[in-house]
Amino acid sequence: MGRLFGTDGVRGKAGEYPLDVPTIRRLGAALARALRPSDGSARFLAGRDTRESGSWIERELAVGIRSQGAALTSAGVIPTPAIAYLTPRMGYTAGVVISASHNPFEDNGIKVFSGTGEKFTERLEEHVESIIADASWGPAGAGHDEADAYAASGFSRTEVEQIDYRSEYIAHLLRILQPDDRNNGVRLVVDCANGATTTVAPRLFSELGFDALCIGCAPDGRNINLGCGSTAPDLLARTVVEGRYRLGIAYDGDGDRAIFVDGTGHIVDGDAVMLMCARQMKAEGRLKGHAVVATVMSNIGLEIALREAGIDTVRCSVGDKYVMEEMMNRGLSLGGEQSGHVIFSEYLFTGDGLATSLNVLRTIAVTGRELGDLASALTTYPQVLLNLRVEHKVDLTTIPQVAAVLSSVESRLGGNGRLLVRYSGTEPLLRVMLEGRDEREIRRWGQEIIDAVKRYVGATV
Repeated sequence: MGRLFGTDGVRGKAGEYPLDVPTIRRLGAALARALRPSDGSARFLAGRDTRESGSWIERELAVGIRSQGAALTSAGVIPTPAIAYLTPRMGYTAGVVISASHNPFEDNGIKVFSGTGEKFTERLEEHVESIIADASWGPAGAGHDEADAYAASGFSRTEVEQIDYRSEYIAHLLRILQPDDRNNGVRLVVDCANGATTTVAPRLFSELGFDALCIGCAPDGRNINLGCGSTAPDLLARTVVEGRYRLGIAYDGDGDRAIFVDGTGHIVDGDAVMLMCARQMKAEGRLKGHAVVATVMSNIGLEIALREAGIDTVRCSVGDKYVMEEMMNRGLSLGGEQSGHVIFSEYLFTGDGLATSLNVLRTIAVTGRELGDLASALTTYPQVLLNLRVEHKVDLTTIPQVAAVLSSVESRLGGNGRLLVRYSGTEPLLRVMLEGRDEREIRRWGQEIIDAVKRYVGATV
């Protein structure tokens, strides 16, 4: 068995390893053992998105947790960041979210938040995996035959306790947008991706006084992210333009990311959101450290625009948990990903699509500018990605001839471009990514690197 946890918790096809019933039960038991407090049993708060597999996965997780004397309470269908917010404030030991985010309905996953509302660190994940790998113990009733029959029947011997915490989460969000910053009556479109935000977003925008048309708000267990949401914003763009709405917002299946559309139908991604919010936060004295955390996938245009605004960029690996760790280590207040995961640490140390929406709406209200105008401050530079199949993944900086070419390209890019050379983690590929002002020029430079690797490392095409 390889690693159970990936970059965003446990993820796979529902019903297949690692989301088969025995493994889910064992994971629940291992979490209860790993997080058992010294003064009693662990208490878990669970939330899920709208996938049809969510309910039975939640029940089986509860079986494993209860086998160790711990308890699981369900908040039902609710966005991922709600669990991160509620877990510490309602006194739970940890939070678990059953979701596969932007993936199709056949997939599902389990992500874990600590008692402080932060995503599990890799160290904690490894500790849980070591407990699971120990064959000397196991949760009661985790045999394959019994578990398979239990899942197939759809019957739960012990119901999971249900508590509706949506009002508490909405109250937290309402504090982001002060009365003076609310543009009451503004017409906008909200695409909930037939996912977790369907239980919260319509009520939130109604209470804030917006004239919001909600689409992607009819989940049936199988239509989550299907032709809608942040990964398919064309529907949102058409709806905004045809209805002459001021802007549109699209969430992913579990509500931890948001992508925007301006009044003309142009998509506004996480890079543009970070730029407009960073500039406004700096003007208000709220941008700690005068720096923003972005992943290696954010466009060089973001870095240049931030630099011109007197704001530094800190790069980290892809994944919002790495953004979170970097923000915490440096004491920063803003970070995120191009995909729409944006973290505002003054509210929560995880991506929250609804909180991101309210921060963007606040920026629009305070500046008196339209979304498209604010987003136009970001110039997205051309990007070229070249792949080369390799027989061996060697450190290219140890090959003098290749290192010289890399250094030459970096020098030519100067401060107006970016070079990222890395090996794929899953395939025998070398990936060369360049960003710069002239696409033809950076493509030629990328090919120079590919040719040097072929010549001196012996790669195969």
